[in-house]
Amino acid sequence: MKLRIYTDGGSRGNPGPAASGAVLKELVDGKEGEVIATESKYLGETTNNQAEYVAIIIGLGRAKKLGVKHVEVYMDSELATKQLNGVYKVKNPGIAERFLEVKNLMHSFKTVTFKHVYREQNTEADAIVNHVLDNELK
Repeated sequence: MKLRIYTDGGSRGNPGPAASGAVLKELVDGKEGEVIATESKYLGETTNNQAEYVAIIIGLGRAKKLGVKHVEVYMDSELATKQLNGVYKVKNPGIAERFLEVKNLMHSFKTVTFKHVYREQNTEADAIVNHVLDNELK
């Protein structure tokens, strides 16, 4: 099975209350199929970039549990995409820890690709993040 994972992280304030979300969709002949799973996590007080990385980690973690071997990760964080693709160096120590978590998870798969998409193409993961934040901040 192949999956496309849409991930998003957000904080209200930076840093501020934050959450992460992932939507896992089956890929059939290169086309998106059904939603296989969703993941979300409330993070407490942290930065937007931390939340973006946690979203990738929870998405890949769920894909690993499902036994998937080929994953495409789509996200609207240009920074995380470029860091994971080796275009930008990771300078922040906190992000470096998350970066290593992602790199370690990548060993569970035959292929993992990271692609940047615009926010308009990432509405499902964004909605999960906002739902978690809305519920936690009531």
